Amino acid sequence: EIITKPLIFEGGKLCLNFSSSAAGEILAEIEDINGNPVENYSLEDCSPVFGDSLERAVTWKTGSDLSSLAGKPVRIRFVIKDADLFSFRFK
Repeated sequence: EIITKPLIFEGGKLCLNFSSSAAGEILAEIEDINGNPVENYSLEDCSPVFGDSLERAVTWKTGSDLSSLAGKPVRIRFVIKDADLFSFRFK
């Protein structure tokens, strides 16, 4: 598990560069600066990311659009199971 320091981003999608085993996955949660999950962007709402990709957008039940959170301080919590997360960026 990895939790970023508070950050402010531009863009509308969280994209990952990662590789996982067949049984592996990565989940992402968007948190406020106090560590509380932002509504609709919790681990429970996240669709698991698996496979091997240089740039894949993370999606939640409401989709992948994070533009409503752009410009606000947030933290990202990644839960990683049998996978390597090389980098993330907002696009």
